[in-house]
Amino acid sequence: MTTLNLTEELERLIGHIVREVPELGHIDTRQLLVCISTTRNGGIHGTYAKIHPLRFAEGARTTTARRGRRTYTCTMPQVEHRGAEILYIIYFLVPRFLNLPQREKLITVFHELYHVSPRFNGDLRRFPGRNYAHGSSTKRYNALMANLVDRYLLGLEDRSHLAFLDGTMDDLRLRHASIVGRKFAAPRLIVEPS
Repeated sequence: MTTLNLTEELERLIGHIVREVPELGHIDTRQLLVCISTTRNGGIHGTYAKIHPLRFAEGARTTTARRGRRTYTCTMPQVEHRGAEILYIIYFLVPRFLNLPQREKLITVFHELYHVSPRFNGDLRRFPGRNYAHGSSTKRYNALMANLVDRYLLGLEDRSHLAFLDGTMDDLRLRHASIVGRKFAAPRLIVEPS
């Protein structure tokens, strides 16, 4: 039995997706850090993944915020990995993410990748209106992700890079001696009075 490196498998999958899906072709995987975070329960209800952009609107490293009468300057910390500055960190919540059906796992991966700004400047893709992260309808956003996943799957001749998505966390534990992945604490904003 072998060790499954979940981070490496997800990085390989994401690399393939951004090469094959034009809507995600702007993503430079060298500046995207893939990490694993653990959840207390393995049920499929709750958050499956989350993205942390390392820039503010329009790719700014700093912004100002007001609390009451005070104004603060907020600065994103710089994160480097393998000699590259990281602009986005994606966390996959395990075992919850792994307990989804394969297509739902892929929709989750696409969901997080689609949040990356088309400018790839460390900011999120921003939709008009109050809910800038998903647009006027999260349901429509997720339907678009499902459509992208279905199109991606239709074009695949070789699905070997998806094998780690088959089954649940318990199934993976039966197939592998151990399951490992990169953990990385979410960077904390530097907040200083202006």
